[in-house]
Amino acid sequence: MQKSKANWIYLVLLILSGEAIFVLPFVLQRVFRSTVLEVFEISNTQLGLCFTFYGITAMLSYFVGGPIADRFEPRKLIAWSLWTTALGGFIYALYPGFYMLQLLYGYWGFTTILLFWSPMIKATRIWGGASDQGKAFGILDGGRGLVGALFGVFAVALFANSLLENVDINLEERREAFKWAIYGSTVSIAVIGILVWLFLKSEEAPSEKVDHLSVKQVKEVIKLPAVWLLMVIILCAYMGYKTTDVVSLYAREVLHYDEINSAHIGTFLLFMRPLAGVLIGFAADRSKTTLWLFISFAIMFVGSLWFVSGFGFELLPVFLVSIFTISGGVYAARALYFAVMREGRIPLYLTGTAVGVVSVVGFTPDVFAGVIIGFLLDTNPGELGHQHVFLLLAAFSALGTFCAWRYHKLAPSDEACKKADNLAK
Repeated sequence: MQKSKANWIYLVLLILSGEAIFVLPFVLQRVFRSTVLEVFEISNTQLGLCFTFYGITAMLSYFVGGPIADRFEPRKLIAWSLWTTALGGFIYALYPGFYMLQLLYGYWGFTTILLFWSPMIKATRIWGGASDQGKAFGILDGGRGLVGALFGVFAVALFANSLLENVDINLEERREAFKWAIYGSTVSIAVIGILVWLFLKSEEAPSEKVDHLSVKQVKEVIKLPAVWLLMVIILCAYMGYKTTDVVSLYAREVLHYDEINSAHIGTFLLFMRPLAGVLIGFAADRSKTTLWLFISFAIMFVGSLWFVSGFGFELLPVFLVSIFTISGGVYAARALYFAVMREGRIPLYLTGTAVGVVSVVGFTPDVFAGVIIGFLLDTNPGELGHQHVFLLLAAFSALGTFCAWRYHKLAPSDEACKKADNLAK
């Protein structure tokens, strides 16, 4: 695998599309968790069930979409994913009932994954070349985090402006205010889709694509030992990412912040992602990426136990440092788990298929995390429920730490990695 030409427009478009597509189903509820529950008149458990519908269709989409990414150019696949996702935003703004909301999340599970996820990951791996995988994926996830944070700031500004600083308003007025955040996000997603269609030029060489789709691609991938470890690593890291959804709710329910201030906490959390992603990406390329993945999980473990204890959270600076710790571990692990594919000797031309296979298991928290977290919060209101959630995260963090260490010990030398780069079809 030769170093890709440093086309920064190409990477910027991947970053923009890579986060914009998840704003409607994920970012808005992460920043406005308590508001979403109120305006849709649903519980934490019911919101979790919406994510279950998303997860089920996403699992199917990962498996089917992986081989597709190894066959077709990313430009058209990503653009259509953005446009079809944006269409769902107009339905979301109508505040559908719980049944329709579940169907909408199921629809988003299809539009955000099938033609999008694997093409984005493969395109990033190509951009990084043989020497800058940590940098490529660190900038991708960090950049996506920055875009998500900016979307959060944009949405909070629209929401707060609509409230005119009056948080004591009735449900209909609150819905009208939140609708501005939905519409602003929806239009932005559609515009980014147009930019991708016009300017995302393919950087794939003929040797980096397959000539036709076949079951053989999947069979080759599942024979690789690294694939099985990577499944569990992604599962644990993604569970951490799903758990960060409740940080703004923690500020509201446990620390008794108001709606706007708890939304600001959620936005602060989002700004941690670009910082952690970029720093860990550049650090990883200076040593072994797998070692930094292990360190990331260890930090996540410490942060989750801190949230269980709640030590010092009555002081805002201490609370912000705890967020810095847990989000630093979570976002660093996210930035690196696909960056270690080269060290796992996964051939470049099968990247899309490999991403699809590991994602089927790795992103199953989309199916169960929301329901479990919602159940823990609803059955144990207040601080106790949040403690149970972060104890669960501590368990996944411990498992991720073990698997990351195993991956690190099994990773071959750089010379062996170069042989994997040169594998031919």
